[in-house]
Amino acid sequence: NEELGAVVQVADSQQADFVALAQQHGLHPQAIARIDHSQAVKLVQEKAGQGSRLLWSSTRAQLQQLWAQTSYQLQALRDHPDCAAEEFAAIADSQAAGLAVDLKFSWPADVPAITSSLQVHVGQKPKIAILREQGVNGQTEMAAAFDRAAFTAVDVTMTDLLTGRHHLRDFQALAACGGFSFGDVLGAGSGWAKGILYNAKLAEQFANFFADPDTLALGICNGCQMLSQLKDLIPGAEHWPRFVRNTSEQYEARYVSVTLPKSRSLWFAGMHDSILPVLVSHGEGRVAASASQISALHQQQQVVMQYVRDAQPTQAFPANPNGSIDAISGVCNEDGRISILMPHPERLFRTVQWSWHPAAWPENSPWMQLFLNARRVF
Repeated sequence: NEELGAVVQVADSQQADFVALAQQHGLHPQAIARIDHSQAVKLVQEKAGQGSRLLWSSTRAQLQQLWAQTSYQLQALRDHPDCAAEEFAAIADSQAAGLAVDLKFSWPADVPAITSSLQVHVGQKPKIAILREQGVNGQTEMAAAFDRAAFTAVDVTMTDLLTGRHHLRDFQALAACGGFSFGDVLGAGSGWAKGILYNAKLAEQFANFFADPDTLALGICNGCQMLSQLKDLIPGAEHWPRFVRNTSEQYEARYVSVTLPKSRSLWFAGMHDSILPVLVSHGEGRVAASASQISALHQQQQVVMQYVRDAQPTQAFPANPNGSIDAISGVCNEDGRISILMPHPERLFRTVQWSWHPAAWPENSPWMQLFLNARRVF
């Protein structure tokens, strides 16, 4: 009806306090439902002295699929129908673990803890180029994460490198940011990469930076796509894949779970075998590579991240949001200095940025460890 009202879920231990508080304000709450952990939904009539009578029942899966039916039909027409069908079928999986956390490492709780953990290194702040091209939009959170990890983050555009206002030889590290360089009109990251490869001076500048054993580089999302196309300039990156159109044929912005296999990456040192939620936000993140490339990446421990469902690498959509081969979402070069990944840990380095996380987590999230690992190299 059109009367004002609300349905409030209250823990059993707080029910009496809630009722008392409501009555203080002239409200008279009634208990109307109980949690059913069997995923059944039941309507029951209860009469004093007459017991209860089941009026109707269904399951959470049946009702949710009924609710989602129209959206599913539209999605099947707009997107790849197989992806739409997989996502619709996943609704009925009552055993799915959903987002999960399984950590094998500890991390500093806040900024003072970070400073303490860096010990003798805190007196010096290595410079990192927060690199962007026209259309890139992830530079602010990237700089903030590195700033918290005691780097000196410097905003560097490709125009800065072209005109000589900045030069990569002046930096110890480089982070290529996510976004949509040139609106992705030339393919995700392709226009950005071609601007380097087809300019002899820039190509030489990047090649010299990557060849320096005392440097680090990270590519996220659009920056990952771009660096993957510079692999001929990067030592130990010959097996890297390309990143192409998502299987769903749509831009996917989702909150998914990933596992971190044991790898050579300096960025992920000590984090292996952990499972963490992370954000993805891309239209072209599907790993495209031959079977021999994938085999070589695994054999040489160059796979740094994989999409998972129920703690296992998965091809199922939407847990694997782009259909990447072997669920791969990130790789590194052979010496581990350079890592590229499609997901966005820089958008989750603080727990307040998460839509869900364990309640006991402190100010810094576990993804902060990625940036601290880089800081400890210098």
